[in-house]
Amino acid sequence: MNKRQAGFWFSLALGTALSLSAQAATVDGVEVSDRFCLTCHGTDGQGNQGIDAPRLAGMEPWYLKRQLELFRDGHRGTHPEDIPGQEMQPMAAILSDDSITDIIDWVGTWEYEPAEITITDGDAERGRQLYQTCAACHGAQGEGNEAMNAPALAGQNDWYLMNQLVNFKEGYRGYDAQDRYGTQMGMMAQGIRDEAAMKDIVSYINTFGR
Repeated sequence: MNKRQAGFWFSLALGTALSLSAQAATVDGVEVSDRFCLTCHGTDGQGNQGIDAPRLAGMEPWYLKRQLELFRDGHRGTHPEDIPGQEMQPMAAILSDDSITDIIDWVGTWEYEPAEITITDGDAERGRQLYQTCAACHGAQGEGNEAMNAPALAGQNDWYLMNQLVNFKEGYRGYDAQDRYGTQMGMMAQGIRDEAAMKDIVSYINTFGR
């Protein structure tokens, strides 16, 4: 176990212990999973860069549902190089369909705020050109498109978008054939030349909706 994994499990254990001590005898699956979500994704759902846990506040319910189901069913988060995914997968494995529905409803009560910009050294103008391929699915302003099964990108943590582009290009995410849309995105990511180009794309996305 590396330091990152050790820190994750320590944080999870501590957060769970504190929440259970404050909510004695609350062991229902939804209640426990809610507290797991807070431990990693933050009490306001704005994400945690330290463990690559993205912003959930404002995430589309249909997209969140699909990702939770993929994690739960072992179709995401199982690649040995996808460390954050491996950390998420056992959290989702305990969820029932009803639990997922309850979590989605609960997340929907969080106030949406665009994530803080952390990537400031990309070339947004070059990213504008590179993003045109992305726009076909994710929208001209990164607003997302349910019909294309493409989530919104605007306002998401830029470090998370960057990490996921790398994961898609490297085949860490979308490698399971059951993750059909992840596989499609993996193929699209192959057309991005390098991490510098990814940073440019993310820098352009950072100009949306601010």
